[in-house]
Amino acid sequence: MLANALSPCITTTKVEESRDFYVKHFGAKITFDCGWYVNLEFGKGASLQFMAPQPDQLVCNPAGLTYNFSVSDVDAEFQLLTAAGLAPIMPLEDHPWGDRGFAIQDPNGVVLYIYSEREPSPEFKQYYKS
Repeated sequence: MLANALSPCITTTKVEESRDFYVKHFGAKITFDCGWYVNLEFGKGASLQFMAPQPDQLVCNPAGLTYNFSVSDVDAEFQLLTAAGLAPIMPLEDHPWGDRGFAIQDPNGVVLYIYSEREPSPEFKQYYKS
């Protein structure tokens, strides 16, 4: 299969809160909102969906779930998000695998890893494939 797009849909009781969080802090564009289902776009084909639970449907358990956001200037994003009152759950720091990043959580408990790419250390360069 060759997918044209891939995007996660989180089933949550916090559809409105999730929508507002991503619009306010990440500049997401609402492209569909019927109240119980919301589609948010972030540019360059990135999107997230949030859906209220339907009959016999479980709410998402975010344990172990992380969304990675690649940005041009992670330091600027860190300043903006922390100034807006969001508390990092992982500090802003350089990583030997080739990025500088930090993490916060969304209203559902999903970890949001925000990073900019850096040159990987020699020990990690061997793992990159062309």
